[in-house]
Amino acid sequence: MKTSGYRWVMLAVFMLLTVANQAAWITFAPITGEAAAFWGTSDLAIGLLSLVFMAVYVVMFLPAAWAIDTWGFRPAVGIGAVLTAIGCLGRGLFSTSLALVFTGQIVIAIGQPFILGAITKLAARWFPPGERATASGLGTLSMYLGILAGIMATPLLAHRLGMRGMLLAWGIFAVLAAAVFLVAARQRPRTPVGTPGEDERALMFDGLRSMVRSRDFILLAAIFFVGLGIFNGVTTWIEAIVRPRGFDSSQAGMAGGLMLVGGIVGAATIPLVSDALRRRKPFIVLALAGLIPGLVGVAFARGYALLLASSFAFGFFLLSSGPIGFQYGAEITHPAPEGTSNSLLIVMGQVSGIACIFAMDALKAADGSMTSSLVVLVALMGACVIASLFLRESPVSRPR
Repeated sequence: MKTSGYRWVMLAVFMLLTVANQAAWITFAPITGEAAAFWGTSDLAIGLLSLVFMAVYVVMFLPAAWAIDTWGFRPAVGIGAVLTAIGCLGRGLFSTSLALVFTGQIVIAIGQPFILGAITKLAARWFPPGERATASGLGTLSMYLGILAGIMATPLLAHRLGMRGMLLAWGIFAVLAAAVFLVAARQRPRTPVGTPGEDERALMFDGLRSMVRSRDFILLAAIFFVGLGIFNGVTTWIEAIVRPRGFDSSQAGMAGGLMLVGGIVGAATIPLVSDALRRRKPFIVLALAGLIPGLVGVAFARGYALLLASSFAFGFFLLSSGPIGFQYGAEITHPAPEGTSNSLLIVMGQVSGIACIFAMDALKAADGSMTSSLVVLVALMGACVIASLFLRESPVSRPR
C-alpha cells in the first residue's frame, strides 16, 4: 500500500493548531486570582471564560461535524484555524474589556469543534489502517500539550509581560499556527491510503442514526461520558481536592501538571502498541482499570510523593484511552463519517464535564473536602470497566 510522506507534515501542522486552540481554552485557569483582580471581578466569572468552551461545544458539535464530513478536512479545520486566530488576537487587542475578552473566548470556542472533531478524519484520510491509532494518538496528544503549555507558560508570560502582553503573545502564536496550517494543509493525498471503497461514507445524519443504534458505540459513548467528565472535574478542582489534606497551591499545580505529563506519555506510546497488535478492546479495558488506583490515590493520598505518583498514573491511563477510543469508535461505525463519531464522543465529555464540575462543588463537605464525590467517581469508573468488557473488538483486528 502506497503512503505519502506528506502525511507527517499534515499531522504536524494540525497538532500545532490544536496546541494553540487548547492553550487558549485553559489560559485563565492558572491565573484565576490575578485575572479576577485585573478586571475587578470574581473567580467564578474568570472560570466562565473556560467553561464557555464546554457549553459552546455542545451547541456547535453537529454543525462542525457536518462541515468536516461534507466539506472535508482542510476547509473545515481551516474555519477552526481562522476563528482561533481571530479570537486569540482579539483578546490581546481588547484586553482591557472583560466583555470583549469573553467574546474572544466564544469565537475560539466556536472554532474548537472544527479542529478537535477532525482528528480521526485526518487519520482515515492520510494514514493506512496500521497507523491510524498512532495518528489519532498524536493528534490527541497535541490537545494535552496545548493544555500543558497553557498551564505552564501563561503564569510566566503574565508575570513578565502583564495581562495584555500575555494575551497578545498567545494571539500571535495562534495567528502563526493558523497561517502555517492554511499554507501547508491539503485536502487529501494523491493516492488513497485505504482499500478500494473504504473512503465511501454514509451521509452525516444517516451515520448518526446508525451510531445511536450501535450497542458498542452506545457503550463507548457512556464510557467517554464518565471518563472525560472525571478528567474535567478532577483537573478543574485539583487544588480544592488536595487543599484539605495540607497540600499548597504549588503542590496542587505539580499534581495537575503530572496528570497531563502522564497523559502525554500514555497517548504517545499506548496507541503504537495498539496499532502493532491491531487490537483496541484490551487497551480500552486496561486503561479504564489502570486509572482507578490513581484516582483513589488522588482522593486519599496524604504523602506528597504518593499524590504525585497517583496523579501521573491517573493521567497516563485515562488520557491514553482517548485516542484508542476515538479510533475504535470510527472503526466500529464505518462507513459513518469519522468527524461525526469523533465529535459525538467529545461532546459527551463536554456535557459531563459541566455536570461533574458543578456536582463536585455542590457535594463538598463543610471543610471543603471533595472525598465523597471522588468516591462516587471511583464507583462510576468501576462500572465503566465492567461495561468495557462487553465491547466487541474492532474490525481492524480481523486477519488481513
